[in-house]
Amino acid sequence: MVADPFQAARPRLFGLAYRLLGEAAEAEDAVQDAYLRWAGRDDEVRVPEAWLVKAVTNLCLNRLTSARARRERYVGPWLPEPVLTESGALGPLETVEQRESVSLGLLVLLERLTPPERAVFVLRTAFEYTHGQIAEILDIEDAHSRQLFRRARQHLDEHRARFEVDDGRQRELVRRFLTAALDGDLAGLERMLAEDVVAWADGGGVVGAARNPVTGRAKVARYLAGLAGHPRAAGIDVTVAEVNAAPALVIHNDGQLLDIIAPQLVDGQVTAVRSMVHPGKLAYAVAQLA
Repeated sequence: MVADPFQAARPRLFGLAYRLLGEAAEAEDAVQDAYLRWAGRDDEVRVPEAWLVKAVTNLCLNRLTSARARRERYVGPWLPEPVLTESGALGPLETVEQRESVSLGLLVLLERLTPPERAVFVLRTAFEYTHGQIAEILDIEDAHSRQLFRRARQHLDEHRARFEVDDGRQRELVRRFLTAALDGDLAGLERMLAEDVVAWADGGGVVGAARNPVTGRAKVARYLAGLAGHPRAAGIDVTVAEVNAAPALVIHNDGQLLDIIAPQLVDGQVTAVRSMVHPGKLAYAVAQLA
């Protein structure tokens, strides 16, 4: 059946599309469009996975152009859609490079790249394609692929924080961070926060959230303590789960997913806090938790 090779490749294709787009729903749509092209073809395909990877990559490149225009009009900070990764939703995360490639911090930085730079970077670092293979996928010269990759690395390295794999200690630090925030422990929070920490909240104008980043240890500590004291925080249920390959806080109220808060940890300190409260951004995680 023509669907068999597609179904076998589907998890990998979704992981690729998500890394390219930063949006789970859009990634699913791109993969579905690739399936329609696959099912409707009238020729034999010698290497089905290569054909499908090329189709998904090019579909995502088309989407990235319109996505950039939408994100420029977005209300408040734009953050990627969070994905729970313990179940393997984004494919194998066996190496540091694979885990970093789905981290919220890197996905935000990838927004700085042009669509071709992003495609080359993702295909090379997350999926270990050679520049020759990437050139075939993107219909470019091998030398152009190498040039795009160098450019992408240069853009990213200017702002890239070191990615740390969760070794159990990170999860414990996130639990301590949660306790301090819920207790309104300003001193405890400040001890955990880096001096130049930044907090972002993505409400998209749909849910009340800070529309500008909060910067600095003291301001972020007060901001987090204030969230814990908000009326919506009464009766919440908070768990720690792996989100985008790192421990994060998953917050429910009366069975409804309200927020996913992802602290970014470097050398035992919180260097960034990303809060996703936009209901549309949480839809994929809701389906995962159902």
